[in-house]
Amino acid sequence: MAVTFNRSWMDQDLSTFRDTVVRFLQDEVVPDDEAARQRGHVGHEIWRRAGELGLLCVDIPSEYGGAGGDFRHEAIIHEEMARLGLSGMSIGVHSIVAHYLLNHGTEKQKQTWLPRLTRGERVGAIAMTEPGTGSDLQAIRTRAQPTQNGFTLNGSKTFISNGFLAGLLLVVCRTDEQAGAKGMSILLLDTHDSPGFRVGRVLDKIGLKAQDTSELFFDDVRLPADAVLGGHTGHGFYQLMSDLPYERLIIGVGAQAAMEGAYHITLEYTRQRQAFGQTIAQFQNTRFKLAEIATTLQVGRAFMDRCVHDLLAGQLDTATASMAKLWATEQQGKVIDECLQLFGGYGYMSEYLIARMYTDARIQRIYGGTNEIMKEVIARAL
Repeated sequence: MAVTFNRSWMDQDLSTFRDTVVRFLQDEVVPDDEAARQRGHVGHEIWRRAGELGLLCVDIPSEYGGAGGDFRHEAIIHEEMARLGLSGMSIGVHSIVAHYLLNHGTEKQKQTWLPRLTRGERVGAIAMTEPGTGSDLQAIRTRAQPTQNGFTLNGSKTFISNGFLAGLLLVVCRTDEQAGAKGMSILLLDTHDSPGFRVGRVLDKIGLKAQDTSELFFDDVRLPADAVLGGHTGHGFYQLMSDLPYERLIIGVGAQAAMEGAYHITLEYTRQRQAFGQTIAQFQNTRFKLAEIATTLQVGRAFMDRCVHDLLAGQLDTATASMAKLWATEQQGKVIDECLQLFGGYGYMSEYLIARMYTDARIQRIYGGTNEIMKEVIARAL
């Protein structure tokens, strides 16, 4: 009997939704993936198409234009993209932006922005990381100086996923230099009408070639007073911390699915590839390696599914979500490395999916908080 990695939370309706997701990816994303890798971005049209099909912000309530689903619907999208090695559309970041608005925004902010995000009219991004800050959010130097009518924003950001295509930026900045963490706020910036805002380079990464990761610059950008997420300054650090379980579980479920995808293409390859008069799959080393990988994936699937259930029940804490991110991304690096080895020299060729999965996996241990930070978060909860 073939080893399968069944989700414990799947039902018939979700299975039907999964079929829709897979068709969209196979018919409309996969054919353009190589061109997107060359361009460094997927373009706006595919985002609008995903919005037309109801595949964006699927766990946002219907009153704000969403599909009214839950995290399981989101997980299916992230998993199926990861399984196919499709990293150009950072739907995870887009969804996180929507959740900041849903959980912390004013009613006007929700009504204004959530429908645009769900339709794919605007791509969402979070402008958090700065040159020299990394995971140290309290070292952020971008400033929003209060003025009579709002704020004047100055500073720069780097490594911003969706940065080139973003229509809505959540800019993490300081609104009070003397207040420490309480002096941090998140401002909503409409990139379509913001003189002084500039997108720098689309950064040349070793992986995630189809995803637009960019530098951003803010030179005396004027924002209205109601641009503050939630309507009150000083809440930015709390807002960032409160949504971490959602963000880190997105990374975790994507890592799990990427491993499963790598396993399946490796299993297929080893059963077809001939060496010394037999298939590679017939060698004991290959069989033992695949057995180890399959075992790792069964363990990982059980943990990820438990975390999904906990999130749905409102019980997923930051430490456990950090464990999910830490364990899954560390295993992702190891498993895909083992899979690539079984491809031999072909695994080192960029035209092979396993090679792209290998380079894409490396960032998983860095973004969303480095795995060293994950260990610190977990250790503090012991």
